Amino acid sequence: MPRISPNPVEALARFGYGARGVVYGLVGGLALLAAIGSGGQTGGSRSALQTLLSQPFGKFWLILIALGLFGFCAWRVLEALTDADRRGSDAKGWGTRGAHLISGIIYAGLAVSALNLALGRSSGGGEDKAAQDWTAWLMSQPFGQWLVGFVGLAVAGTGLAFLWKAWRGKVAERLSLPSDKRDWFVTLGRMGFAARGVVFLMIGGFLILAALHASSSDVHGLGGALQALQRQPYGWVLLGLTALGLFAFGLFGLIQACYRHIDAPDLDDAKAAVARVAR
Repeated sequence: MPRISPNPVEALARFGYGARGVVYGLVGGLALLAAIGSGGQTGGSRSALQTLLSQPFGKFWLILIALGLFGFCAWRVLEALTDADRRGSDAKGWGTRGAHLISGIIYAGLAVSALNLALGRSSGGGEDKAAQDWTAWLMSQPFGQWLVGFVGLAVAGTGLAFLWKAWRGKVAERLSLPSDKRDWFVTLGRMGFAARGVVFLMIGGFLILAALHASSSDVHGLGGALQALQRQPYGWVLLGLTALGLFAFGLFGLIQACYRHIDAPDLDDAKAAVARVAR
């Protein structure tokens, strides 16, 4: 059985992994329904969260998910600053920690969107518009096209890393899984990382095209990637397989919430780490 830690930072991290899992589960489940023609949608995370509004206690669930995503953001930032996962200080370690820091910022934005939806405020458009606005701003900077292209290569490289991780099956390195369920949980993780790899590759490709064409309209987020899959020959199959993988990653997120090894700093150490960076 997973242990319940009195450490508030660890509790926050586990709550965050669970919230991220719920979001991926929603995205994958809705996309799977769209693939088989039973309703659903191929929107991204924000669109999936919006569907909760029409459900019983929808606002309550949105607020709960928002709080969890803020928790995941806080954990990612602390993980990067304190090296809680012992990634090390070599190039690979700093690269992973930097990616986790960026991930934390992205999930903070998603948490704000979920909170705005719950409070009846405008979410400011979908993921594609947010990605295009961000790309347009970056492209307006000196060497902007090169920067966008570099980001695209980094995102595509992350997608390849996810696919490699799924292929090798090393998705449970930081999990303390019960032996009788380990094979099932690892299978879910491999499916999830494979689907994320496909989606990240596509999003990275969109960014690279935007850099080559100097056009931010070429950029799409998760929802755009799913819609692009759906438009391909046998698109319902491609979409269905990817959606199933995303749903599996959502379940894997709940497994991470329960069984992940989290060597979290105590609250005082976490505050000290943030204070050092602020100075």
